[in-house]
Amino acid sequence: MTAASATQDTPIGPFTTIVDAQERVLASGWTADVEGLRMLVHPAIRPDTVRTCADLGAITAAVDAYHRGELDRIDEIAVAQRSGEFLMHAWNVLRTVEPGKPVTYSQFAELSGRPAAIRGAASACARNATALFVPCHRVVRIGGALGGFRWGLPVKTWLLTHEQV
Repeated sequence: MTAASATQDTPIGPFTTIVDAQERVLASGWTADVEGLRMLVHPAIRPDTVRTCADLGAITAAVDAYHRGELDRIDEIAVAQRSGEFLMHAWNVLRTVEPGKPVTYSQFAELSGRPAAIRGAASACARNATALFVPCHRVVRIGGALGGFRWGLPVKTWLLTHEQV
């Protein structure tokens, strides 16, 4: 399978998106490393090759709009990820967490239907390949500590602050 990618400038650094032929996001994040992103995609749907494009149409426009303050523009973008039943469900649940209203890992586990699966909720965040579109940055520790984030805590801080406006 061949996929397409585009890297665009954002206020917090380069943001790269990899999409499949159906224009679903396979991987994304604040990096210019396309190969590193490609390796985050589950092997069952990982593209063999990724061609670089200047623009991915609606996806590029949504990323730009989000960083300009139109926080809901990312909601309309389709994503494709693979894993077990709980992680797939948890990623769908993450897409319902509203900007400016972060939840704790405990609350995320509860929203996902498994209140005791706090480690599972954390794993869903850690294994999410489609950052921004599946907003794992909206999950924090009890007491408001940030927890981890693949793209770095300064990026997570910027995103949470951006979404408070």
